[in-house]
Amino acid sequence: MKIKTTALAVAIGLALSLGACQTATPYQPLTKGSATAGGFTDQRLDDNHFNVTFTGNTVTSRETVETYLLYRAAQLTVQAGYDWFEMVDRHTGRDQTTYITPDPFYGPGYAWGYWRPNWRYYGGYGGGYGWGAWGPYWGGGVQVQTVQSFQATADIVMRHGQKPDSDPRALDARAVMTNLGPKIVMPPVK
Repeated sequence: MKIKTTALAVAIGLALSLGACQTATPYQPLTKGSATAGGFTDQRLDDNHFNVTFTGNTVTSRETVETYLLYRAAQLTVQAGYDWFEMVDRHTGRDQTTYITPDPFYGPGYAWGYWRPNWRYYGGYGGGYGWGAWGPYWGGGVQVQTVQSFQATADIVMRHGQKPDSDPRALDARAVMTNLGPKIVMPPVK
């Protein structure tokens, strides 16, 4: 009875800890020791040029990373006393990692001794792979997971006055903040 209780406690603990890891990066500065990984950084290049970066964790979408980058550029422009900005150079990178881990249910202490379930499947959904087999002795018993994270970077130039309508890269900083503001998720207050 103690083994079942211990196993249940461990399973609940793992589920809670995994659930805590599955939070997208909020709009926050990139600092070591944050509750959620990722955030923004900015570096002044000269009086009105900045390099702005937003890094998301593995559950933050590319769209969110790019939205937060744009919002940070607008926020930085207003904080520096300028009216509009232009993105001179912009890039979004992706980091992708594939993990292959053994299935914990197919270890040496598997409940049915040496008998293991197996079955055949057809993997021809457009790829023409044909018939395959799954089982712990031939390709089964492992879990494959691919995770990706995104980082967006932009060099911006900040300007005073009326935004030129003829430049499609010119953005009114206050309008950007107003339009994107409802999409911005701030970190929880401690």
